[in-house]
Amino acid sequence: MTRARVDRERISRTLTFWLRPAFVLRVLGRFQRVAGFDRAIALASSAFTALIPLAVIIGAVLPHTDAGEVAHRIIVRYGLTGGGARAVENLLAPASGTNTDVSVLGGFLLVVATLSFSRGVQRLFEQTWELKPLSVRNTLNDLIWIIGLVGFIGFSWWIRELLDGGRIELIANLVLVPVSAIFLAWSGRVLSDGRIEWRSLLPFAILGAALIAVCLIVAAVYVPHLFSSYASRFGVIGAVLAMISALFALMIVLVVSTAMGREVSDELGRIGRGERPRDDEVRREWDAVIDQARSRWETLRERTDLIRRGDRHRR
Repeated sequence: MTRARVDRERISRTLTFWLRPAFVLRVLGRFQRVAGFDRAIALASSAFTALIPLAVIIGAVLPHTDAGEVAHRIIVRYGLTGGGARAVENLLAPASGTNTDVSVLGGFLLVVATLSFSRGVQRLFEQTWELKPLSVRNTLNDLIWIIGLVGFIGFSWWIRELLDGGRIELIANLVLVPVSAIFLAWSGRVLSDGRIEWRSLLPFAILGAALIAVCLIVAAVYVPHLFSSYASRFGVIGAVLAMISALFALMIVLVVSTAMGREVSDELGRIGRGERPRDDEVRREWDAVIDQARSRWETLRERTDLIRRGDRHRR
């Protein structure tokens, strides 16, 4: 019992330390400095512009794969039916008899679209770690990252089909957490041209992999309803809106993980240098927040009582 009590106290102190107001405010400030919501919207839009044509072309050029295979796999993966399934088929699978050969111009436009997405992620790392922008000078690393992203998506899809047949795919998501962490850390290293150290990227990678797994589990439950609802109202445009909405949620998770990972890395650096705040300082922060919350609650109660008294006098 004594050991269990000590463990609970240690967990309580750890959570109190990492969730203390000063640290949370630093994370929120970092998220605001990178324009988190605007960045997530831009990443979701560029991801949709890049990944949808890429999915169509992969379905067209891979051997033993027809043009509608990607659409079919998405429909089966999320259990889409009715209008949602038809909208995805119309969006990703070309009509019968349509030529799906990839032209030079189409390939060039695909590369430009995917580079736009990779540079958006690159700017996210550069702004979060306050690095000088490389822009087009990092094009080679952007192309390498795109190849790695395609390989990561393909490997993840294979693991999901191998381990799970259900919609939530809990086991597959848990198995893919370390793989996702490795990919995220590698992404930050490559897209920053090696300017971010592995040690600094580790908190971001762990947090991002865990939050992305949770996001995918929630998406497996909510996305089918989202597709069906939007597609029944707007048709193919509804499927587009649903995809962008799902990508936006995923990009929000990525941006939040990046901001939080940077602040955790900085905090660990300060702890390593012996700059850890005292326990009484952390407690004072929490006491100030609690006192402020109580004061606002009492003020709200007084205002509510005054309003009720005024209503009684009017009656």
